[in-house]
Amino acid sequence: MLLQTHTRNRPEPAPQSLVAAEDGPVAEGREFVWSNGDFTRIKALIYKKAGISLHDGKHAMVYSRVSRRLRETGHGSFKSYLDWLERHDGPEWQEFVNALTTNLTAFFRESHHFDILAQHLHSKPAQNWRLWCSAASTGEEPYSIAMTCAESLGSSGTYHIVNSDIDTKVLATAARGVYKTESKGLSQERLQRFFMRGKGSNAGLMKVKPELQKHMEFMTINLIHELPLREPFDVVFCRNVMIYFDGPTQRAVLERIHRIMKPGGMLFVGHAENFSDARNLFVLRGKTVYERL
Repeated sequence: MLLQTHTRNRPEPAPQSLVAAEDGPVAEGREFVWSNGDFTRIKALIYKKAGISLHDGKHAMVYSRVSRRLRETGHGSFKSYLDWLERHDGPEWQEFVNALTTNLTAFFRESHHFDILAQHLHSKPAQNWRLWCSAASTGEEPYSIAMTCAESLGSSGTYHIVNSDIDTKVLATAARGVYKTESKGLSQERLQRFFMRGKGSNAGLMKVKPELQKHMEFMTINLIHELPLREPFDVVFCRNVMIYFDGPTQRAVLERIHRIMKPGGMLFVGHAENFSDARNLFVLRGKTVYERL
């Protein structure tokens, strides 16, 4: 996603002065004039398009990320850019969404989840497993899932992993499966078993081996829309996504996920996410792991 790896924030210079305006204080001393009104418009647009709920502490982050779109499109103000964006239904909407999604991930992040997944897979080694990673980001999480499947099910294991994100750029990185060799979270054994080391101009890089990648499918999915998925899943990873949604949006997304999971399927969520209000859909079975009812 959404929203499920690197950070794209950067520190912003403090505004040099503030002057009054009809839509609230305006920050000057930056490349572009920035107002409360600009923030309010962006907040409403990203909520409508992606369900992301921005709080007032995100001013600097939003200015930094959306100002890049102003430079790319040649607009001299946020008002000009947003007016133009709302008049057009083209690819810039995807760039706008990409700019405001956060991608922070690593191989085998929150490692206890992969221990639980391995135990779950061991329970039915002959099953044809279907798994969905709903916030694939740059791919470290999907490939961690795939490595766990390979280790748990063996060479004869059958599994298919659907990997999605709302951010098309990070999803393209995930599909390529190329990473720096110093990427954290991987043991030497896993590096040797699942990756090919680059040589020459590709030195310092590694690529996921074809025998692991053949189990992967990548597609763009916006979780606030109806899901383009038909066959039910045994396992769903939706980690650190719901924290960007408000309560009603969380509930709607959980209902969509519930509909495309098999009864008894396992849902893995982020460490700061709690769905006690959805007891009729999921029951807690471990640390941030839920079973689909």
